[in-house]
Amino acid sequence: MALALPASVASAYAQLRSIPEDATRARMLYVREMIVELDGKQVRLTPGAQIRSTDNRIVLPSALPQDSLLVKYIGDPAGQVHRVWILTQEEAAKPDKKP
Repeated sequence: MALALPASVASAYAQLRSIPEDATRARMLYVREMIVELDGKQVRLTPGAQIRSTDNRIVLPSALPQDSLLVKYIGDPAGQVHRVWILTQEEAAKPDKKP
């Protein structure tokens, strides 16, 4: 029974963390308040923006590390960033889907 637990946890994690295929890959850096830098361009986070860590927990923008992070993100029609997923090594190694 104890061996089945890690497998079920990994399975549950995979189900909870689903990054949309149309999410854009970028390098993200926290700038200040609700502003991040994506591939060198400063953009504002939406008021309800969510940033998900590699273990799928919500991270406050001000709690992000000083170094740039490899992420995938979804924006809104106004060009603001609405959802961000910090990529695990496995996710980063996967190629993006071709449009």
